[in-house]
Amino acid sequence: MVLAVASGGAIGAVARYWIAGLALRWMGPQFPWGTLTVNIVGSFLMGVLIALLALRTNVSPELRAFLLVGVLGGFTTFSAFSLDVSVLMERKEMGAALLYVFGSVVLSIGALFLGLFLVRQLPS
Repeated sequence: MVLAVASGGAIGAVARYWIAGLALRWMGPQFPWGTLTVNIVGSFLMGVLIALLALRTNVSPELRAFLLVGVLGGFTTFSAFSLDVSVLMERKEMGAALLYVFGSVVLSIGALFLGLFLVRQLPS
C-alpha cells in the first residue's frame, strides 16, 4: 500500500510541476495561475475518480490508494480538501463544512505567516 501511494505521489508531483510551469509560461507570473489550475484540475479529477471507482468499477484498494492518495495527493491536496467539503455538505452538515473551509484556508495561511515570522526572528 505504501509503495502504491509513494509511486503515485511521485507521478502527481511531477505532473504538478509540469502543469504549473506551463501555466506560468502561458499566463505570466502576475497571478498564481499554476496553483489555481492544478487545484481546479485536481478537484475535477477527484470527483471523476471517486464516482468511477465507487459506481462503475471494482478496483483493488492498492489501485484506489495509488490514484486518489498518491497521484492526486502528489498533484494537489486541494482535491482531498474539496472532497471533504463535499462530503460534509452532502450530509447537510453546513456548519461543519464552513468551519472546515475557514479553518483550512484562514488558519493554514495564518500558520504559514507564523512560520515565516518565527524563522525570521532567528539570529542570522
